[in-house]
Amino acid sequence: MNNLNFPPGFSPASRVWIYQSNRPFNEQEIVEINEQLHQFTAQWNAHGEPVKGWGGVVLNQVIVLIADESQTAVSGCSTDSSVRIIKSIEQQYQVNMFDRLLLGFIVKDKVELLPMAQLSYALEKGYITEDTLYLNNTVLNKADLDSKWLVPVKESWLAAKLYQD
Repeated sequence: MNNLNFPPGFSPASRVWIYQSNRPFNEQEIVEINEQLHQFTAQWNAHGEPVKGWGGVVLNQVIVLIADESQTAVSGCSTDSSVRIIKSIEQQYQVNMFDRLLLGFIVKDKVELLPMAQLSYALEKGYITEDTLYLNNTVLNKADLDSKWLVPVKESWLAAKLYQD
């Protein structure tokens, strides 16, 4: 997975928000969304102070927002504004970016989504394995984004769920 072009120069403590779409975006949509995210992060402010931010589509299906709080802390209002842009993208492209019950996996180099209820079945049938990369969209900072976002199922919180039966 080498198309994860997160920008350099962000503190490992930078806050991260991950929004997974219920379908992949096409090339044109990605260009448009990346432009909207660029415009948003270019004017992202917290209490009138600029927030060093970045946003982009990765893996053709996931939007990542990063805010480096080493200069300016992100306030509730600036977080709300980031949610507004994601909701606007949802409406514009007819996608769902907030379905937390859809789990993302990397299968054959692309994102595949599975409802949580089908996880055991997918493992049983070999659709995914304990080594399949899982999108751990609960990471909260840049350090974890770099090291704990794409993890094998066996190293994720899903492992406990799978082996409880």
